[in-house]
Amino acid sequence: MRISTYRGLQRFHIDPGEYHVVRGSGIITTLLGSCVAACLWDEKTSIFGMNHFLLANHRYAKKMPVIVSEAGRYGIHAMELLINNMLKMGAHKSALQAKIFGGANVLYSLFQDRSMYAIGDINNRFIMEFLKKEKIPLIASDLGGNYGRVINFVGSDYSVYLKRINKKESEHKVVVAEKQLLTDQLKEHSAQIDKGSDQITYW
Repeated sequence: MRISTYRGLQRFHIDPGEYHVVRGSGIITTLLGSCVAACLWDEKTSIFGMNHFLLANHRYAKKMPVIVSEAGRYGIHAMELLINNMLKMGAHKSALQAKIFGGANVLYSLFQDRSMYAIGDINNRFIMEFLKKEKIPLIASDLGGNYGRVINFVGSDYSVYLKRINKKESEHKVVVAEKQLLTDQLKEHSAQIDKGSDQITYW
């Protein structure tokens, strides 16, 4: 994670596989491709946080709920880390609200069977299933497509500012990092098997 300053506020830049929680003011920023970011907050305690995660699996049965699949455990782990750290700071799970972003299909070039590996779609299905199961209200979302996104989650009013990135920029800025994360997770899964645009949008 990198920290900078924007208009007198601390700005926390998170990368794939990371999360961050803040009490009070500040901005959490990330760059998304196929990954999904969940922005959660508890307005009463002024605690907010964001994660940035990618689901990965060698095979995915499309009729199976993602949340109970092998792929889903990566998302569950990412969501538990975020929520548990918010609770440790004093947030109340019953008060959490959510905005979710990302899940573009920018990693198709990694696979020959594109119908099987719609990674962005899997991420999107997972986060919707998770929020429904945990009864966390979804206030806003921007998911899918074939473009990257830069999102800024602002703690003063829990707004999210989103900038879409065109395909060429997405390939240079997003895909390299997400390919590495995906490769690492697929290797981990294999080991376990062996052992056993430019417009700013306001949300």
